[in-house]
Amino acid sequence: MNGPIFLAAFVGYIAVMIVFGWYVSRHKRGNGDDFLLGGRSVPLFLTVGTTVATMVGTGSSMGAVGFGYANGWAGALYGLGGAVGVLLLALCFAPVRKLRFMTMSEELSYYVGANRWVRNIVACLIYIASIGWLGAHILGGGLYLSWMAGIDLVTARILVALGFGIYCVIGGYFAVIWTDTVQAVILFVGFMLMAVLALSEVGGMSGLTTNMSPEAVSFLGIAQIGALPALSLAAVIAIGVLATPSFRQRIYSGRSVRSVRRSFVITGVLYLGFAMIPAVIGMATHALNPDLENSNYAFPFLATEILPLGLGLLLLVAGLSATMSSASSDAIAGVSTVIRDLYVLVRGHAPSAGNVVRFSRIALVGTILLALLFALASDNVITYITRMISTIMSGLFVSALLGRFWQRYNWQGCLATLASASATSLIIIGHADWNAFWGNPSLPAVIVATIVGVVVSLITPASTVTHQQALALIDKERERMEHAPEADLTGTEPTSTT
Repeated sequence: MNGPIFLAAFVGYIAVMIVFGWYVSRHKRGNGDDFLLGGRSVPLFLTVGTTVATMVGTGSSMGAVGFGYANGWAGALYGLGGAVGVLLLALCFAPVRKLRFMTMSEELSYYVGANRWVRNIVACLIYIASIGWLGAHILGGGLYLSWMAGIDLVTARILVALGFGIYCVIGGYFAVIWTDTVQAVILFVGFMLMAVLALSEVGGMSGLTTNMSPEAVSFLGIAQIGALPALSLAAVIAIGVLATPSFRQRIYSGRSVRSVRRSFVITGVLYLGFAMIPAVIGMATHALNPDLENSNYAFPFLATEILPLGLGLLLLVAGLSATMSSASSDAIAGVSTVIRDLYVLVRGHAPSAGNVVRFSRIALVGTILLALLFALASDNVITYITRMISTIMSGLFVSALLGRFWQRYNWQGCLATLASASATSLIIIGHADWNAFWGNPSLPAVIVATIVGVVVSLITPASTVTHQQALALIDKERERMEHAPEADLTGTEPTSTT
């Protein structure tokens, strides 16, 4: 495919998304709730659209297809893990919508008496996680763009970051969910069409296994990668969904508990059906060309080699849509944490209501720049994502689960959970043999964090702050941020929570 033609198509697509994002959000940027949460009134169809677009993101388009290219049916593990994660999110966490949280930091601190230490540490971890996710999307999109347009990786990543960054800054969350919904349609149509054409090109299911090892075409590629690593890969994706701040934004911004739950169930079912598609595309590419230098290029290679120019452009734009839809959601989630939590941590008071939108836009620019720098440190999407999830998000997942369902959980146990999960993950990553045995550190990190969190909670005093008191404190802080100028939050927390 001609590089300049693809680059022109990409720039034109971005221009359309920017104009569309501005148009649909032009009446929805008046205050912080509008800009960061869509006014907390997002209807079911938009929640489904934005969640589907986020699910079918960089991992599914670049990572899972590349994993399927190298490991056959194991490419479906990403989709299976994601489907399980979003269905569990509907079952376990959709009810927190009624508590009106704004960030995941608020939610986790609520479970342990609105403790300030938990709130601050979780906010830092969530912001790092958001930058990590955002960096992964920039990384994946940059690989696409560099391959297709014939430009260097640094330039490609800058263009991708600018692409989604502009409509995020202009329109905020409402622009994100509307553009996500449009891109979700493009994604599903594009991926399904590519899978059908790929099967036709290789001669059906029988030709799909050409040049693949017998182990790669075993059930979910388990014979190829091993049972425990396969379980770990599915688990790390499920954990990512359950602990990723952008998915929590879908809960906090939904119209009601019922709307959120139904949208997640619909998304989970759709994604479960989608799970095999990346594996099919990856295996078909392997049948056509088993000698790709980088498996991450499996998707763009197939689009350029077997499809006519117009159709290839459509499908490649669908791949970039996956990157940008996921990236925009993570950018907004990270900025919500900056404005709601980190600003208070640094300044000792919330921003005045009139400054929230302006500060959010400044924070968006800074966050995207940080993620762009972060993305330069890796060239493998799956490795990047799984290590980031295991190290940062396993502890968040365990803390949310224990806090949601175990009344005895306290702030000491929460801090121990977070520390032990990260330590376990880093130790395993540092030992190649251990990492190869587990596949990735997610399972041992979750197991150790759960045990440590329970033990520490049991041997330390129970919290004396009830859930009602904790929620009242959080609501009071949020009210000051939304309605009062420069409200000082220092010293408002009961001493018993520290």
